Amino acid sequence: MVLHLRRLNAFRFKMVTSRFLLFALLSFFVFSGVNAQSKSAKSVLAAESARFSAMTRGDTLALQTMLADDLVYVHSNALTENNSQHLRAIASRKLVYQSMERQDARVRFYGKTALVNGILKVSGILNGNAFDVKLLYVAVYRKKRTNWKLVHWQSTKVP
Repeated sequence: MVLHLRRLNAFRFKMVTSRFLLFALLSFFVFSGVNAQSKSAKSVLAAESARFSAMTRGDTLALQTMLADDLVYVHSNALTENNSQHLRAIASRKLVYQSMERQDARVRFYGKTALVNGILKVSGILNGNAFDVKLLYVAVYRKKRTNWKLVHWQSTKVP
């Protein structure tokens, strides 16, 4: 009887130990995935912040490396530009971004594509007219090698 109880207790100990190890391994993989995703999200948001900074500086050389060749940029006033039109508008100072302050953003991933939904406060000058708007935006980024490039931008004014 004592031998039977010892075997039963040893079996229970193995079961508890096995369950604990399984739980620990699963936790490791789940939390590793969360950290990897948050690292990726931070990477996309850092690229977006760098792009906003280049736009406010009017630095079209830096912007060229951040924008996809097939960029479609839809402003909140429905003005739609491709890559070269967007860069030309900034270089000519037809469009001057004075400040761009992201207030909120959420990143989702689909393979090498990242979709950002956010809120952005923007002030600047368009064709000599000052503007100060709060925007809801969607930005689509595609990863090329190690860089996130903007493929599509669309924004809507918040009333």
